[in-house]
Amino acid sequence: MNGIRFEILARDGAARRGRIVTAHGSFATPAFMPVGTSATVKALTVEMVRATGSEIVLANTYHLMLRPGCERIARLGGLHRFMNWPHPILTDSGGFQIMSLAGLRRIEERGAIFRSHLDGTLHELTPERAVELQEMLGADITMQLDECLRLPAPVEEMRRAMELSLRWAERSKRAFRPRPGHAIFGIVQGGTEPALRARSARGLVDIGFDGYAIGGLAVGEPREVMLRVLEVSCPLLPDDRPRYLMGVGKPLDILAAVARGIDMFDCVLPTRSGRTGQAFTRFGTVNLRNARHADDPRPLDEASDCPAARDYSRAYLHHLVKNNEILGCILLTWNNVWFYQRMMRDLRAAIAEGRLAAYLEAFAEEQRQGDIPPWRGRVSGLAAAPAPGPDDVRSDGPTA
Repeated sequence: MNGIRFEILARDGAARRGRIVTAHGSFATPAFMPVGTSATVKALTVEMVRATGSEIVLANTYHLMLRPGCERIARLGGLHRFMNWPHPILTDSGGFQIMSLAGLRRIEERGAIFRSHLDGTLHELTPERAVELQEMLGADITMQLDECLRLPAPVEEMRRAMELSLRWAERSKRAFRPRPGHAIFGIVQGGTEPALRARSARGLVDIGFDGYAIGGLAVGEPREVMLRVLEVSCPLLPDDRPRYLMGVGKPLDILAAVARGIDMFDCVLPTRSGRTGQAFTRFGTVNLRNARHADDPRPLDEASDCPAARDYSRAYLHHLVKNNEILGCILLTWNNVWFYQRMMRDLRAAIAEGRLAAYLEAFAEEQRQGDIPPWRGRVSGLAAAPAPGPDDVRSDGPTA
């Protein structure tokens, strides 16, 4: 096998159920990749990550190149051995972090020159260097270096960044060393402009990649704009290659993107929310900081197969969160990643059985019901329930 192998096993409309085979095993799609930025999914051991059903994780080249250094990780046997994760790993090239370092970097044709946010030392990240670093790490899936813009942005700026990213894509592809079980993905850019997105997608297909990502979304644009970009971009990408929506996201956004043909996702939302007292459940997001949980003996979800959701009371989780106990971060993060992976398993089953539309409707209805205080009860089935109180955090609301 040269590169990775992608097999589509079932379809339901534009949605696909498939499997991707890499040098470190395979993973089912649609897939959600927990974010392990610095070679760790925060608050979880690799055994806990695996128990959620996660088959692939994401790590970040920018952070690892600064600390502990990609050369050091290579000397220690590569990222899989370093973090004790023998399964597939995708590495982000660092383009998103370059965007977030606006005050510490400058963009040139050659690449990005920036100062470390850790100690102020000067670094240069070119397309060739980004690919080299990811090979040192041993990533199964390497990402091209791109320039990601924060939206909204002027059309001319979106065009400039898209064209630069296309030139960087060509250099990244030339720098990538093909080998069995390893792949490089190109990244569609172009901001919120459909014509720019189309130009980027066609340019990347002409270069030829093992898979294609859609980047530069969930960075300030309205949800309907993000979905419009997907509707423009996905049909222009090869049907026989994986499609990856970077940095998304909220559960309902993932479901909408799967229905439009996306196969892979990553986002810090489930882990970051777990560290700030928020738990994802079938009935929306529960804020364990709220005082109403202090005397609530119910679990987060008695029907869940996740121990954190099933075996601990809300009162105990509230106690942990209010006292800043590390165990609170661990249990809520475990619940959240488990919830996401359960959602992906259910999505794959719905696609395989040709009932995706019904699943999407039922999932959204349960989320709309919201988390109901114990004294108010819940309407059976999927009928409308009383609206949650003003302190409740909804799945489509702001998160820390």
